[in-house]
Amino acid sequence: MKKVSLVLTALLGLTLMALAPAKTFITIGSGGYTGTYYPVAVGIAKIINSNMRDVRANAISTGGSLFNVIAIETGNQQLAMAQNDTCYYAYTGTVIEKVIGKPTKRLRGIASLYPQPIHIIARRDSKIRSVADMRGRKIYVGDIGSGTEQSTKLIFKAYGMSFKDLAEAVHGKAGQAVQMLVNGDIDAMFFSAAVGSSAFVQAAEKGDVIFLSIDQEHLDKLQRNYPFYSELTVPAGTYPKQKQPFTSVAVHSLLVTSVDLSEDLVYRIAKLLFVDKIKDFKSIKPVLKQYFDVHKALEGMSIPIHKGAAKLYRELHIKIPARVAPID
Repeated sequence: MKKVSLVLTALLGLTLMALAPAKTFITIGSGGYTGTYYPVAVGIAKIINSNMRDVRANAISTGGSLFNVIAIETGNQQLAMAQNDTCYYAYTGTVIEKVIGKPTKRLRGIASLYPQPIHIIARRDSKIRSVADMRGRKIYVGDIGSGTEQSTKLIFKAYGMSFKDLAEAVHGKAGQAVQMLVNGDIDAMFFSAAVGSSAFVQAAEKGDVIFLSIDQEHLDKLQRNYPFYSELTVPAGTYPKQKQPFTSVAVHSLLVTSVDLSEDLVYRIAKLLFVDKIKDFKSIKPVLKQYFDVHKALEGMSIPIHKGAAKLYRELHIKIPARVAPID
C-alpha cells in the first residue's frame, strides 16, 4: 500500500509539473547603476515576476541605449530602455558608426515613458560656462555606445566642435564620472537622464558645480537637424544648491522589445504595466509619476511598435500614427 501511495504521489507531481506553464525568461537592459534606466528596469522586472507565473524577468545594468538596441537585435535582451534618437538611428542603420549599414530590424517599440534631458554640469572653478568653453578641457562624454555619447557628439557638432577639440574625451560609467567631477579629475560632464537623477543629486550635494544651458541659437539648430530632440527647462531647485533654471535638449526614454517576442506576451506585459498595475508602475520612480500617461505613450516613439503593444492601444482607443504602426 505504501508503495502504491508513493507511486501515486510521484505521478501527481509529474502531472502538476506538466500542467505548470513553461517559463519564458526575459532580460531587461537598462543603463548605469546611478541613472534612471536601471531602477526603472528593476521595477518593471519586479512587477512582471510578481504577477506573471509563466515569465521570469531579470534587469541588468548595461552601457546604455546603443548597447541595448544591439543586444535586442542579437537576442541577448528581450526588453530594454533606450533613447528614441538612438532607436531611430539603429533601426534605420544611420548616423551611429556601429550600426551604419547594419539596421536593427528586429527592434520594436512598446511605449515612450518620459522625457530625458541632456544634463551638462561643470565644476564652478573650471570657468566653463558654455559648451564652447570646453575646447582643450577634460570632459566626460558618456559611456562607450551609450545614448549620452551620441547626444554629446551631436551637441558638439552643433557648436562646430568634436571630441578631438578636447584635451581628453573621458568615457566610463556615469557614477564614476560624478566622483571624478567632484574630485576635480574632469572639468565637466554630459549625461542624458531623467529630471531628478540621483547622479546629479550626488554631484550637486558633494561638489561645487553648476548646470549649464544650451543657448537658444544652438537649441534651434539641434531641433532643426535632429527632430527627435525637444527643448526642456529644468526649474531652479530641482537639484541641491541649483539656484538657476537650465535649458537643454531632451530625448524620450522608450521601452523597447524584439519582434521575436509573441504578440500575446508583449500585450500581457504592456497591459500589466500600463493598465492593471499602473499605480505600481508609476511608483517605481517620481519621473514616471510626473510624466507617464498611457494615452501619450506614442509621443516621441521613433520606431515601429510591436503588434502586442498595438493590440493594447487599439483596445484603449489610442490612435497609432502611421509612421510607427506595426509592420509584421
